[in-house]
Amino acid sequence: MSDHNHAHGTEQDVVESIVPMMPIVLPVAGGILMFLMIFIAMYMA
Repeated sequence: MSDHNHAHGTEQDVVESIVPMMPIVLPVAGGILMFLMIFIAMYMA
């Protein structure tokens, strides 16, 4: 009754598959956001 159709051990969580890539993804995303903000600030000035 409280099973909720879970596959036992066959399906990996999406968050668990992304966590090992975080040391690479976060600095890259931060760098892209910084360049976008710099571009917007220079355009507005």
